[in-house]
Amino acid sequence: MTTTLVTGATGRLGRPTVARLRAAGHDVRALSRRSGPGLATGDLRTGAGLREALTGVGTVVHLATGPRGRGDVDLARTLLTAVAEADVDHLVLVSIVGIDTNPLPYYRDKLAVERLVGGSGVPHTVLRATQFHALVAGLFTVQRALPVLAAPAVPLQPIAVEDVAERLVELAGSAPAGRVGDIGGPEQLTVPELARVWTHGTGSRRRVVPVRLPGRVFAALHAGSALVPGVPYGRRTFAEHVAATAARTGTPRTGTGAPR
Repeated sequence: MTTTLVTGATGRLGRPTVARLRAAGHDVRALSRRSGPGLATGDLRTGAGLREALTGVGTVVHLATGPRGRGDVDLARTLLTAVAEADVDHLVLVSIVGIDTNPLPYYRDKLAVERLVGGSGVPHTVLRATQFHALVAGLFTVQRALPVLAAPAVPLQPIAVEDVAERLVELAGSAPAGRVGDIGGPEQLTVPELARVWTHGTGSRRRVVPVRLPGRVFAALHAGSALVPGVPYGRRTFAEHVAATAARTGTPRTGTGAPR
């Protein structure tokens, strides 16, 4: 099996993806700006070190994103130039469900990256996934100082990073396929419903307050832009993610019974 380079290898999705690629028998290089055991040093912002990191690489799994999601288009452009020069056989790109119908600036950048990849001439596969469980949980933890938990009344279908990683491994071991089917988690729930799952799993007693927000971003979400029709791909529920996080971090859990 050829060598596989993973960008964003030390990130939330990168870590389980690297682990599963190695378990599947891939020779993996984990791209990082840092140097260290198991890392291939390279900088997607400047291109420094990319030629060496890509030497002998057959497949690239592109998971890297800029600080706070900024600069992704520039990172992709730098990578695509290096990938084309290295004559890589297959580029696998992870993207986000609904980016062509939701005007969120971060989503516009992700759509621009998809278009860059599609027009690059590099053989590629594009996988769109729904929001990660940790991102949804972050919507609630960031409100830790508030007396209530505000929850936008929109539907989501969050997915575990482990489930996304498994699909990426499948795609990295297959031929380039262009854009493949989107994947989402096992449940379609509104954010208030997810908030109640979170309060129950963390022992929070705060009241969940559904809110309706103006603007095209939330209109698109309300219309279902973050959902994937059909049979869900993911298996791990948001409740399981919350429980696992609480067990790992030692978060006290005082709630009992079903989520309110």
